Amino acid sequence: MKKQPEITNKTRQSLVDVFCELYSQKPVEKITVQEIANKSGYNRSTFYQYFTDVYDLLSFIENDILDYIREKVKKTEQIDAKSKDILLLFEEKELYLTALLGDYGNIRFTDKLKNEFFSDGLDHCVPKDNAMTPYLLEFNISTAFSLIRLWQRRQKDLPPDQLFHLIDTLVNSGTSSVK
Repeated sequence: MKKQPEITNKTRQSLVDVFCELYSQKPVEKITVQEIANKSGYNRSTFYQYFTDVYDLLSFIENDILDYIREKVKKTEQIDAKSKDILLLFEEKELYLTALLGDYGNIRFTDKLKNEFFSDGLDHCVPKDNAMTPYLLEFNISTAFSLIRLWQRRQKDLPPDQLFHLIDTLVNSGTSSVK
């Protein structure tokens, strides 16, 4: 019997969504396959048809997000548009990113995201070939991530464009320029 792709995708997505909800609430070490299966309405054997364990599921989600962002970035040429697209990603893939960048998220994933997508866009904000450059980049990127996380926690109380403008202003001009 052949599986129907739409059912397969729906089942996988359900497992992913439940995992993300749980991962937003507790560390991956405390999440069990049984818990994911129960909450998603499937049995453990269904889970194992898609993933070997919760860490495999986490890796799937991380890779899916990175691939999604790569695809978004490919479609954009300008630095400003790239940053805006990535900020809008936080709306499009909110469940994933809330879990991955949340309190229980993995610092390794955050570092991958920073290194691959954010450091190049801030090169114009820091001196070149300076011992301080990695520190300045980290400061700018970490600040942007922290503001995005705060924005999520505050139920997106600013429009995305306003948040992007705030981050851009802080990176380029500092806090004294914000009125």
